[in-house]
Amino acid sequence: MMPSTATGADRRAAVIDDPTLTGREFCRELAAVTDQWLVDLVEAARSRPGRQPRVAVLALGGYGRGELAPFSDLDVLIVHETTAKRVESLASAIWYPLWDAGLKVGHGVRTPKEQQRLAASDLDSATALLTARPIAGDPRLAEAVVELGRVNWTRRRSRWLGELRQRVKARQADAGEVAYMLEPDLKDGYGGMRDVHSIWWAIDAGLAVPADDLAALEECYATLVRARVALHLATGRQGEILRLEDQDAIAARGGFTDADHLMAEVAAAARRISWIGDEAWGRVGRVTTGAAEPVAPGIELVDGEIELTDGVHPSADPTLVLTAAVAAARHRVRIGRHSLDRMADELAPWPGSWPVGATDELVALLLEGHAAIPVLEALDQRGLVSRMLPEWEPVRSRPQRNAYHRFTVDRHLWEAAANAAELVDRVARPDLLVLGALFHDLGKGYPGDHTEVGMELVRSIGPRLGLSAADIDVLVLMVEHHLLLPDVAMRRDLTDHATISTVADAVGGVDTLDLLHALTEADSKATGVSAWNSWKEELVNDLAARVRHVLGGGDVREVTWRLFPDAATLARMASGEVDVSVTDDRVVIVNPDQQGTFSRLAGVLSLHGLDVVSAQAHSDEWHPGHLTMAASQFRVVLPRGGVDWAPVVQDLRRAVAGGLAIEARLAERARTYRRRRATQAAAPGPPRLEFHDGASSNATVIEVRAPTKIGVLYRITKALAELGLDIRHATVQTIGMEVVDTFYVRTSSGGLVTDRFHRNEIGRAVLHAVQ
Repeated sequence: MMPSTATGADRRAAVIDDPTLTGREFCRELAAVTDQWLVDLVEAARSRPGRQPRVAVLALGGYGRGELAPFSDLDVLIVHETTAKRVESLASAIWYPLWDAGLKVGHGVRTPKEQQRLAASDLDSATALLTARPIAGDPRLAEAVVELGRVNWTRRRSRWLGELRQRVKARQADAGEVAYMLEPDLKDGYGGMRDVHSIWWAIDAGLAVPADDLAALEECYATLVRARVALHLATGRQGEILRLEDQDAIAARGGFTDADHLMAEVAAAARRISWIGDEAWGRVGRVTTGAAEPVAPGIELVDGEIELTDGVHPSADPTLVLTAAVAAARHRVRIGRHSLDRMADELAPWPGSWPVGATDELVALLLEGHAAIPVLEALDQRGLVSRMLPEWEPVRSRPQRNAYHRFTVDRHLWEAAANAAELVDRVARPDLLVLGALFHDLGKGYPGDHTEVGMELVRSIGPRLGLSAADIDVLVLMVEHHLLLPDVAMRRDLTDHATISTVADAVGGVDTLDLLHALTEADSKATGVSAWNSWKEELVNDLAARVRHVLGGGDVREVTWRLFPDAATLARMASGEVDVSVTDDRVVIVNPDQQGTFSRLAGVLSLHGLDVVSAQAHSDEWHPGHLTMAASQFRVVLPRGGVDWAPVVQDLRRAVAGGLAIEARLAERARTYRRRRATQAAAPGPPRLEFHDGASSNATVIEVRAPTKIGVLYRITKALAELGLDIRHATVQTIGMEVVDTFYVRTSSGGLVTDRFHRNEIGRAVLHAVQ
């Protein structure tokens, strides 16, 4: 119990430090002690000598609702019926203690008429009064202001409803979706707290919302409040965004099992809020005539929504659910609320074989592309997807907390299928393409390796869908190898015949290759903006073209041609002179072949902030008395502002001559460089090195995974050079805070690395270098 002498700041601190309080309970307790503080301040001010003006103190906004998060702004209004000068002393006696305690106060001092004029012209002021709550002072004056707010809102309801709707649309267009953002904005994101507020305000303006939706909104809103309070408490500051590096602490403070549980709960709540909001706002301004247009047996279009006719029942014909979904997607409309409720009430789970025609309807729905996603979302909100496909339940709202994936697993699969629908002209079996896209990551909802689990799931699902054994085998292979093309394209030498032969053997046929090629693009685009770019597309297309030649009966030796070194580079090598040339995002350096030069060149690029994505090296065959020349090509990511290449070229020449203190310069840059905030929920695992025997016909392939750091490529290649290895080809990939670098190396004598002791030393040197 707090001592009687405790100040308002002390009481607030006690609530904030109470580990038993979370969510709305916390907010109510903090609002209550803050109310008492304001009461004490007002009474102290009014007890001063002299006549005090008649005033009322009201809480507005979130504070008015009693939803005071730990470090929220304190929105307080003082209403008076005198002059601003007369009330100035009393207002200062209230504001200054709050400011001195470090609170951010949204304060106002107005007469009722001033407040009325402001609320009549400004939406934010009008909505603030809807939740205004008297705290201290003259109760009649306070109630009069509250009533003015209600009258103003009712009188201008059409205007406010229109403005609210425009605000919601603007947030949809500008703010990220809370359910699918890696770091969602709990308040202003789409599906966030402000969307709930808007619905509540719209109800006061006449918007009709079903009672069960209102109950669901309360439940979902409570989840977001719980997360927001935990966010403030875990970080010790005001904020609305669930930063990745904070999510573990937020989950612990909010009483969630872990960060995955936190994000899954937030995603599920935000999806429900978004769906209810779309439903509610979709009814605003809609003209209803009752005219019905048949669009399929048992399905009709009524007032812009798809409805089941009265004489049909999903319990008797389960395919009606998918038939209605296809109709909604094709007409770009929603399934009517009444029909959704009927489906939810009547459709029984499909544990066995699907009804005849249901698989065709599912494929037809997926082939509608992105128009199918809001329809699938509507079905999922009623639990209908999981009734048809029980394996779907574990991936619902399942977060993917890494820098690579934008969406939850279920939404990722829908997005991948929608993207695949745009690529069906590239494959012989569009149906298998969209089904493979829908199922490729289904295993992520289960323990174990998601690919292996996914393969087993497809083997179970396929027969229930009525697919042939051959089609099931293709879908299983698509799940098994959905990462094959991008992984090989990004991490292997595409001119090595072992690379081409390995992929061709895994794929087996041209039709399957085309399916995997299209799935790679669809999956990558559904993953996130960093997962598909022109460079990756070029590599994947190159790999697919080479493999297609072999699968078509061509000789693998006909597709092992190299673009580097080209004729111009060979000519510069023949001159025996050091040369540096830049073309777009490629840097080519010709220099005398000396051990360690490749690593120094990589170090220079790192010094200038250029991220290397691939590198190739070539050297002349050694002849007695002949100057052996080497050429290195680096492909880099160009920053938005472009590159001033003059100092880069100058430092590359210095590095070739051994005149640049690269190690020291990299250390200086690492000390002064302000590291970007981590974009991955957790740091990558410990560094790892793996030899991939058989991955190349003429080199030893080494793959290194390590945390990304300034100069990491320089340190790895320097370690390899110190062990006498000659780098022939390298690929560099950064995924979140981890690099995945692959090196094709030979010994100083041109052979493969086979000696066990030598391999152990390579591992020891490289892993030490990346610590």
